[in-house]
Amino acid sequence: MSSIVRQPCDEGVMLSGGAAAPVAPAARPWILAATILASGMAFIDGTVVNVALPSLQTSLGASAVDAQWIVESYALFLAALILVGGSLGDHYGRRRVFLWGVSIFALSSVWCGFAPNPENLIIARAFQGIGGAMMVPGSLAIISASFEGESRGKAIGTWSGFSAVTAALGPVLGGFLVENLSWRAAFLMNVPLAIAVVLISVRYVPESRDPEARRLDLPGSVLATLGLGGVVFGLIEASARGLADPLVIAALAIGVAALAAFFLVERSSPEPMMPLGLFRSRDFAGANLLTFFLYAALGGSLYFLPFLLIQVHGYSATAAGAAWLPFVVATFLLSRWAGKVAGRRGPRSPLVIGSIITGAGFVLLAVPGTGSASYWTAFFPAVATLGIGMSLVIAPLTTTVMNSVEAGRSGLASGVNNTVSRAAALLALAALGILVFLAFSAALGPRLDALDLPPEARAVLEVEMKNLGAARVPGNLGGETAAAVERAVDESFVAAFRLVMFVGAGLSIASAIVASTTGGMVGRQAAVGPEEGKEGALGPAVG
Repeated sequence: MSSIVRQPCDEGVMLSGGAAAPVAPAARPWILAATILASGMAFIDGTVVNVALPSLQTSLGASAVDAQWIVESYALFLAALILVGGSLGDHYGRRRVFLWGVSIFALSSVWCGFAPNPENLIIARAFQGIGGAMMVPGSLAIISASFEGESRGKAIGTWSGFSAVTAALGPVLGGFLVENLSWRAAFLMNVPLAIAVVLISVRYVPESRDPEARRLDLPGSVLATLGLGGVVFGLIEASARGLADPLVIAALAIGVAALAAFFLVERSSPEPMMPLGLFRSRDFAGANLLTFFLYAALGGSLYFLPFLLIQVHGYSATAAGAAWLPFVVATFLLSRWAGKVAGRRGPRSPLVIGSIITGAGFVLLAVPGTGSASYWTAFFPAVATLGIGMSLVIAPLTTTVMNSVEAGRSGLASGVNNTVSRAAALLALAALGILVFLAFSAALGPRLDALDLPPEARAVLEVEMKNLGAARVPGNLGGETAAAVERAVDESFVAAFRLVMFVGAGLSIASAIVASTTGGMVGRQAAVGPEEGKEGALGPAVG
């Protein structure tokens, strides 16, 4: 469910560039339709997958590790390649690369919809991530290139408004499809949307390039993908294999070495995709550290919420999706107001208060137990609190990032911050997965000991532990004993979930601490100028 959270600085990417290919008024609605549909397709897909995972896990016989990979394989390639995707548009044409991305995303969605096993689905999701890395920044860059002046502000407002609608409809629509058709329909619905985007784009979207774009940073992109992939693979597989497994150790070692090489390459390259000179600005560095902590909390922790709602509390997929509506409504209603407050008083206070409120939301999510409780008393306060907290953060965070560097580099700064948020969620989910497995096993073991189960049944449950809340009760147990085992599984998953929520709260408080020493300092410190970190910029196409 973490995909329901808007990435920071999307609007910053669109605001930063010049109109390279302004269009006639008659074409503007069509261009907006294409970019909104494309962004919405990626956004809905993420929220749908989160809601569909419990059903998908049962249907394909996927383990909890498989379920993590279904999310992480997409997130890995999107996070690692999204800056490259924006740069490809600068070089080879924004419309062309955008259409490549939409086509790859659509074909991969078909593969997902017909995947016969978890392995196929994981690979197909990886290709979806590659398509998304071209499609998502392309949609933002096309708006930046096609609109100018007052029309650009209106276009961004329209795009943001429809994004809010997408956020509201995505989880509910996904839950409805999963509940009434199949989880496969949740992927296949991307196909008609993609066809519409392609037809509109070919007819109405003008081609544009950046004539001053520098060469692609292929070594950086390869090292970033290898580094993130190695670390994520090692962390996820450690849940099943253990940290001492040779494959896990090798993957982590390769990942860490590749990430170290990535920073060395970016530091020495004349044209890096992530100029490290940007981080000489204290505000930019602080804003990205805040982003890392907060989006790690959101991306890592909230992944487990649909499993809690569906597997422990018996929610339908539709109800689990609808549970997030208060979050969407809060962010939609309050984000613009928070942006105005940040403009008048500086972003520090909203960033600090918003991070603290977000932390309180995580604490409230840890309160419900296994008993049947009303949504309005058990989960609504927590979800609404999270929404209020994040609504105070997103706009001020964008302001801080864009104002922390000189105007000509604000598009690059926004793209880097957007990438940091995605990488944070990617790494946090892999790390917290280990914590959940350890906490679940530690809680379930003593509970099973107390039930004095037959050795055969205990052996089955030892194997089933890898499925967490979806662990199946052995069929040879009596009614009362089976019910006791189910209760033990639910209680153990709740114990693990609570621990992760407290980690999320801690990361949110860490964000508040960073904000208290960073936000609002723009203007008292010189932004990074062209003399510092002249390494290169990808311009407004990064997303």
